[in-house]
Amino acid sequence: MSMDMSEFLEVFFEECEEGLDVMETGLLNLGTGEVDVEEINTIFRAAHSIKGGSATFDMLEIAGFTHVMETLLDQMRSHERVVTTAAVDLLLESVDCLREMIDATRDEEDIDEKRVNNLKQRLEVMLANKDADASEAPETDNPADNVASNPAKEPGGEGWVIDFYPHPDILKNGNEPYRLFEELRQLGKLNVVCNLNKIPDYKNFNPEENYLGWRMELVTTVNEDRVREVFAWIDGECEIDIKRLDTKSNESGSVAPLSGDGEAMSATAVETTTETTDTVSEAASSSGSEAEGANEQNPPAAESAPKPAAVTPSKTSAPAKTSKAKKKPSGESGSIRVSIEKIDSLINLVGELIITQSMLSQFTDEFDMSQIESLRDGLGQLTRNSRELQETAMQIRMLPISSSFNRFPRLVRDMSSKLGKKVELIISGEGTELDKTVLEKIADPLVHLVRNSLDHGLEMPDKRRESGKPETGTIELRAFHEGGNIVIEVVDDGAGINKQRVYQKAVESGVIAPDEKLTDEEINNLIFEPGFSTAEVVSDISGRGVGMDVVRRNINELGGQIYIISEEGKGSTISIRLPLTLAIIDGQLVKVGTETYVIPMLSIDESLQINPRQIKRYKGKIDLYKLRDEYIPVLRLHKIFGLQTDVTRFEDGLLVVVEAERKRVGLFVDELLGQQQVVIKSLEKNFRKVDALSGATILGDGTVALIMDVASLIRQHLLSQGKINNSSLEAA
Repeated sequence: MSMDMSEFLEVFFEECEEGLDVMETGLLNLGTGEVDVEEINTIFRAAHSIKGGSATFDMLEIAGFTHVMETLLDQMRSHERVVTTAAVDLLLESVDCLREMIDATRDEEDIDEKRVNNLKQRLEVMLANKDADASEAPETDNPADNVASNPAKEPGGEGWVIDFYPHPDILKNGNEPYRLFEELRQLGKLNVVCNLNKIPDYKNFNPEENYLGWRMELVTTVNEDRVREVFAWIDGECEIDIKRLDTKSNESGSVAPLSGDGEAMSATAVETTTETTDTVSEAASSSGSEAEGANEQNPPAAESAPKPAAVTPSKTSAPAKTSKAKKKPSGESGSIRVSIEKIDSLINLVGELIITQSMLSQFTDEFDMSQIESLRDGLGQLTRNSRELQETAMQIRMLPISSSFNRFPRLVRDMSSKLGKKVELIISGEGTELDKTVLEKIADPLVHLVRNSLDHGLEMPDKRRESGKPETGTIELRAFHEGGNIVIEVVDDGAGINKQRVYQKAVESGVIAPDEKLTDEEINNLIFEPGFSTAEVVSDISGRGVGMDVVRRNINELGGQIYIISEEGKGSTISIRLPLTLAIIDGQLVKVGTETYVIPMLSIDESLQINPRQIKRYKGKIDLYKLRDEYIPVLRLHKIFGLQTDVTRFEDGLLVVVEAERKRVGLFVDELLGQQQVVIKSLEKNFRKVDALSGATILGDGTVALIMDVASLIRQHLLSQGKINNSSLEAA
């Protein structure tokens, strides 16, 4: 029966992603000079795990590339090499390349061998010369050339004779000797001879143990240390002896017979210059299966050694792709890791729920009114258990925002170097948890905001000096809970928003009318208009007018809001307020005509009875209500949704004041029905996208209530009709 490897592969790829993140974070934390042993060990362990896993799944290119990276890291942790900026840069670039290789393998696509070989060669150059920069290296199409052309030559010899005896348990640890042959082949011309003399008789044969040994002849210019590095990852699991080879005295190219314990060797020499000896590692398993079959069918009359199996060359076959797991969409993951504490809590609550269910089931057989209080108690307990179960289940989906924040040290490092700016990134609140779906969808908007702060916000070092600021600018990325929401802020101490320039650009672009008056807050929000940009030079970083409008749209789709506070010359703060989860929200139920709607509590400021004397008509188009010192527009929901209702006079209904994108309006409703948590069902997935509505929910009586999208409601039915802003309202 064949084994389905897709599940194991998916776990492996997820672990690779985690390992790559650990490597990248660790490398960014490394300072130049002396090595932080704990940090470098963490990076090394992550690389070693990726290498071991990829080798187990027969991903030899990934294993070989990671091994070279691991060797460089090993030199750092053993204090053979100091940490330099060039080495960290090269390793970070290698991490990117390794990520691309893993993604390509997961997607069953071709690996960019030219990029891999070039980076591998640069790593080899750095390994061969501890003072080498390795910032550039000539590119060739032949992997063997890339590896073998640069390592330092050893005088007086042209290769090595390697006696390799793995321990019996090597196969149990997931190590396959033939992968070592594949790595050695990349260093030069390789001949292999297999020693079968230690294969025991049938009775003592264990198919899970290794009995083979090999003598290899490697014609190469690399030094002995480089050869030993190939065997470093099975150190302690084999016996190895390396001696110098002089090809002038062995022109035939055959490997001299290997003697073990005074016995002659019986095997066939194999040349693997252009082919990989996949069948070498199969010798033990094939011998084992033949031995077992012979023992079952024709038990030998006398103990005798099996006939040596000839080892023949075979071409390397690509890793089987039938079981590859498909890559998830960018930024999304098909699984989630949950702490054991959360699982234990969930199991305990299920147990409580079963007890409550058992108690309530007693009332199904015989019930009289004397048991009504017990029934009420049982239903109350059921309600509490259900609420706790819901909250605990939601906690399982909650992940720390650090998984999104961790990408920014690398982003800031690379961009600041490219822009020639000095930047310090400060991250706080990375342990703040929010729903997995929200976390995945907030990643891209945050990248836009940080890039915008780096490019437009922070000044060049010389300009900062002229304005009395330190040369190094600061970007703060912080997250915290506020009420039932999460707030994420991107703060910089840069130049702030040049309001006059933004206003002029908006007029030139036709975003606003030339005579239109705006408040400072409204001018700041102009940067969210589609196609708006003040950049004078278009680059690969910014200036195309794409980005900030997408940020606002994505935040709104998450049910959140985004605000900007900026002071010219001192910096800017961009604040994002989001719900903790998209699956369940706290909502206010309202009645309009015969229909019930849900308004998210996150959007509601207050509810009040309307004083008709506070109502004022603006340009004959829209009603304004004077709420304290502010006039707010009033939207009649029955007109927007085309409903019949008897409540048309303001004094007969209620006003629900809501806010989105720093704009407040009043929603005129018939009555308030109560507050409750509702489970959101997508309209777009089950029907189609509907303006001003974000979803639907099923109420306790089985009826369907539509959930309002307040931000969309304001944009679609207020600004599109009246084209008004706060300044015009104040003037009114």
